[in-house]
Amino acid sequence: MIITTGFRTDLVQYYSEWLLNRFREGYVLARNPRFPNKVTRYELTPELVDCVVFDSKNYAPILARLHEITARFSTYFYYTITAYGNDIEPDHPPIEKRVETLLSLSQSVGKERVAWRYSPVLLTQSYTVQNHIENFARIAGVVAPYVDRCILGFAEKESRIKSRIPSLVPLTPQDIHTLAKSFGSIAANYSLRVQTCERNGDFTHLGIDAKSCMTLDMLANANKKIFKNKTHKGARLGCYRIESRDIGAYHACPHGCKYCYSNNPCKALENYGAHDKNSPLLLGHPKETDIIQQGMQKSFLL
Repeated sequence: MIITTGFRTDLVQYYSEWLLNRFREGYVLARNPRFPNKVTRYELTPELVDCVVFDSKNYAPILARLHEITARFSTYFYYTITAYGNDIEPDHPPIEKRVETLLSLSQSVGKERVAWRYSPVLLTQSYTVQNHIENFARIAGVVAPYVDRCILGFAEKESRIKSRIPSLVPLTPQDIHTLAKSFGSIAANYSLRVQTCERNGDFTHLGIDAKSCMTLDMLANANKKIFKNKTHKGARLGCYRIESRDIGAYHACPHGCKYCYSNNPCKALENYGAHDKNSPLLLGHPKETDIIQQGMQKSFLL
């Protein structure tokens, strides 16, 4: 099975000690977001986990101890670095600092295990099409030799984030085409592989692969593994990401990114304050009323 550590919550930046504790103790509990009294236990051992996938906007808090996991498990790392400042992405180090951390991460784990995310691309009066093109080129020029690929993502469900970003300018088909064409051209100049989910459209003619953000062949190539030829079902319509189990929780990420519609900033800060790094659960502790079940952990390896 594939374990993910950042699709719901940036565990690396805010809960790195808890994350390291869970891998050291060899198991984790994850509460079902729809049925809060149902809790699943996953064994965090190399025999039962095919790959650990990380996703973060800041790897600095865990970098010095990351070897505690990478020495035992196959791994893959997504690092989000975009054009935004603290007005859109609060509580983030400057772009230059994050780029510096990405280079250190790549040198530590190998470029074949690191993907740079430039996502989500959204427009405001300040973050224009030209602004994105310039920032993408600036970042790509530094990180291209240190990453496996770049993964693009254009903003979706803009109506749900308009209240948080009053200056939001809806992306038009022409905007997306201009951005995709420019990104593809810039990436080609740096021999950087770039891809975007099929949900965003087909830009293969612009040098951008239409491919899921996480596939078994990506994880296999990065870790010199051989996986079964398995269908990628995805989490929603048009998504073909390989099946995984995330050990984070909703409403637990204190980033406060204005475009995030899966975390309530006030509730996230409240939950963060109640976190115990020694608990097997990310938030709180197991209750007497909880129903704890062992999760199915089927391997994708041949």
